[in-house]
Amino acid sequence: MTVRVQTEDFDLSAEIAALRAENPKIGAVVAFIGTVRDLNEGDSVEAMELEHYPGMTEKALEGIEQEAKRRWPGSELLIVHRVGKLLPRDQIVLAAATSAHRHDAFDACSFVMDYLKTQAPFWKKETTPNGARWVDARVTDDVALARWGIAGTNAAQNDAPEH
Repeated sequence: MTVRVQTEDFDLSAEIAALRAENPKIGAVVAFIGTVRDLNEGDSVEAMELEHYPGMTEKALEGIEQEAKRRWPGSELLIVHRVGKLLPRDQIVLAAATSAHRHDAFDACSFVMDYLKTQAPFWKKETTPNGARWVDARVTDDVALARWGIAGTNAAQNDAPEH
């Protein structure tokens, strides 16, 4: 399975080995791992909780994967995104792309992350010494998506669920 949402951690080496298995046409593998920082917007972060809509989130990730494969034919992709409570230094997301050539693998991986940051239905809540707060989308994420010819509107909205 090349798209997964899960609570448990992932092993980069095992994930890349599975992605490359039995494909001698792969000349490049690019991987990105996002982790929980201990500081955000000047405040200490004690924990981060990621929420999603089961079913809808996986479908959105599959759409990202399909669009990347359309743009970079011959690429294979892997997206693993964690949900639940995470602590600083914990891994959040793995995006990996393979291709015959490095440029396509780099571009496909960058595209997946830019698209994922703005279009995937995840909500992040940080726990800080001053209490919990939802992490808003950033205009810079919409700008990054725009380089692929896609207009992002996430930063203009606050879609965090009410709790």
